[in-house]
Amino acid sequence: MLLGIDLGTGSVKALLLAIDGAVIAEASHPYTVRSPQPGWAETDPGEWWNAVGIAVTTVVKSNEASVHAIGLSGQMHGVVLTDSAGEPLRPAILWADTRSSDALKSYRTLNPSLQEQFANPITTGMAGVSLLWLQSHESAVYAAARWALQPKDWLRLRLTGQVAAEPSDASGTLLYDVRHDRWAIEVLDALHLRTDWLPPLMPSTRMAGTLTAQAATHLGLNSGLPVIAGAADTAAAMLGSGLLKPGWVQLTVGSGAQIVTPRSQPIADPHIRTHLYRSALPNQWYTLAAMQNAGLALDWVRNLLGFTWQQIYTEAFTVAPGCEGLTFLPYLTGERTPHLDPNTRGAWVGLGLHHTRSHLMRAALEGVAFAIKQGIEAIAATGITATELRLAGGGTLEPLWRQLLADILQLPLRSVTVSAASARGAAILAGLGCDAYADEQAIPTVQLDEHPIVPCAIDPHLDAAWERYQSLYPPLHRWREHWR
Repeated sequence: MLLGIDLGTGSVKALLLAIDGAVIAEASHPYTVRSPQPGWAETDPGEWWNAVGIAVTTVVKSNEASVHAIGLSGQMHGVVLTDSAGEPLRPAILWADTRSSDALKSYRTLNPSLQEQFANPITTGMAGVSLLWLQSHESAVYAAARWALQPKDWLRLRLTGQVAAEPSDASGTLLYDVRHDRWAIEVLDALHLRTDWLPPLMPSTRMAGTLTAQAATHLGLNSGLPVIAGAADTAAAMLGSGLLKPGWVQLTVGSGAQIVTPRSQPIADPHIRTHLYRSALPNQWYTLAAMQNAGLALDWVRNLLGFTWQQIYTEAFTVAPGCEGLTFLPYLTGERTPHLDPNTRGAWVGLGLHHTRSHLMRAALEGVAFAIKQGIEAIAATGITATELRLAGGGTLEPLWRQLLADILQLPLRSVTVSAASARGAAILAGLGCDAYADEQAIPTVQLDEHPIVPCAIDPHLDAAWERYQSLYPPLHRWREHWR
């Protein structure tokens, strides 16, 4: 059996996978994301370690002797500063952290030839920008650090005592040359960032070390087990959900929404609205459109209006498409694709006395679907035209919501039924690393729904609502910039 560990933002998931792809057991355990100041997002890595121990011991129980290898997955973009022994010197700064907004200026004034190495938008929360903030505001910790690690790379160090990084996570740091698969040393030199704390790189499927006796006791496993390098959570989820072939496009709806498509060539977005990262497989990349406000925004509206989820589906869908002129912008936490604007905010526009809470809720559902449609268009601008969408994530289970998505996107949706895709992908990486699978062709297949959700004919009211939605961001952005 293969053990996958996914170190998420708010919890860790552990999954035990049989070689044939059957899930034997899975478990999760939460930890705290703290915000000691507005815009900060941190977690004590010690809490990660405790949670990993609880989740893994729950999963393996009496199966410890059957575990052949361990694979890892983890949240992207964060940074953990450690001493030479791997002990954290401060809490980890996470991807959602925006304290480094002033440091973006240093990145944006780099020579264009250096900026091209990222093949990605320059945003807060990325490791490189957070390191610039640490250099300016916590210089003693910055100077004392031996390693600057991604979250799952810190976990691997704790498991094996070995320091390493791999391309799928490294490509999301703004410290990496995505096209040439190497650390962007020239960028670090230009930013006056240290280069000595970058770990050596290895393929995601390579064995990075073996489980130490101390770590084995903590996890309830046998020492000496191979620990595979692993991958960033999205790259691992692609493996876990069977998204392997270039040209396939998958939509995952959770707190945010992600549209992902594998690529055989590192083609960057000419408009820099989407992200280009390395996948977990050799000679493969993926384009990612990331929308921050999907389930997060819907849950906020639901609570605000006093709906249960069941009431949403029985009441909001009685409202006619287009919500009689009401439009919702879901940008409650800013937005990435396509606006790359951390300061934009949400709004209902077009309110009248005839509108009810059901109109407000229906408009929120349409607004989130329109945001996803903008992500699809941004993906198309990179040369990938979707003819069908694979649909994943817990936020797409309700048939009425799925049908609305299909109608607005005007694409057939085919559901992927996979639990804990990133943890499953981590387990598959363990299988590739210990030769349980000869190559990606041997990975167990994932079943897709045989009956896709087919879009209805274009509704003129939805079409008008889409035009309204697209027209609203520019004037509201100008208004907000003026009154900030």
